Amino acid sequence: MSSPRAVVIGQLARDLVLQVDRWPEVGHAADVGGRREMLGGKGANQAVALAQLSVPVALVAVAGDDDIGDNLLTQATRDGVDVTHVVRRPDTPTGLIVEALDGAGQWRYLQHLPNEVLLTAADVEASAELLRAADAVLVQLQQPPAAALAATRLAHEAGRLVVVDGAPASEGDRPALLAAADVVRADAHETRMWTAAPTDDIDRVLTAAGDILAAGPRLLAFGVDAGNLFTWRDQRWGDGHLLVPLTDQKVVDTTGAGDALVAALTAALLRGDPPPTAARYAVAAAGATVGHPGGRPNLHQDMLRALLGDGAAEATTSTSSAG
Repeated sequence: MSSPRAVVIGQLARDLVLQVDRWPEVGHAADVGGRREMLGGKGANQAVALAQLSVPVALVAVAGDDDIGDNLLTQATRDGVDVTHVVRRPDTPTGLIVEALDGAGQWRYLQHLPNEVLLTAADVEASAELLRAADAVLVQLQQPPAAALAATRLAHEAGRLVVVDGAPASEGDRPALLAAADVVRADAHETRMWTAAPTDDIDRVLTAAGDILAAGPRLLAFGVDAGNLFTWRDQRWGDGHLLVPLTDQKVVDTTGAGDALVAALTAALLRGDPPPTAARYAVAAAGATVGHPGGRPNLHQDMLRALLGDGAAEATTSTSSAG
């Protein structure tokens, strides 16, 4: 594999998806109508999505030293992901995520992701040359803070595109993360954590977004009630914001939509797309992921072009020239 253009810092896990018509009452059972086992975890999902979008990608994550870890890494390699920097933790079972999905599309998670299958700062430092050589580094803030901070610092110091996904566990980490990040992506819950604003009040979210942009990032992608709100402050593209409604795809399972959005947004920025184009492309990728159970992406350019051509990403926008 050629040197990766993108490196993902995040989780890898065995993903077990169970489909039931309804939840059983306490003390009762429910038949499972469908079952899927696959490579999962946010890091793996984002890496696979980037590979599907023709971006050479490497994953920095942790797997146990068990057969499940072997199988997942084999699958990731088949998916086009460079796994040579995945840490194999001795005497540790590979992480497990169980998603139970009912007939109404409501899901519940059970996960076994102990500290041993999460990255440490030392794990990240061991992959420092990989991060410095990439064009973009995607960092999940669901990882321990020390690992996330190490990754953002290394990538920022090397002048790479730094994309952070999530919200910091501690307010004390916020200044360092924002100073290093170029792009911040947050779902609706995480948007409230970043902005302290209700996600049904676009004006308040925009006001808070302006303060966040002033702290370092140049592009924010925030989940709000009306869809996804993108705001940017960029020397090349000027200042602006764009509200992209959700696509009208039939929703089976929203798991993985955010991972697809992050991957597609990164891919678009790497090829030089302006923020409005990158935003629409990212939301189309998220929409292409909600039509099947489980978080594994299934992205194809023809599908994304069809979604964009159908007007699935019509938006309201405001821009101004950079000062």
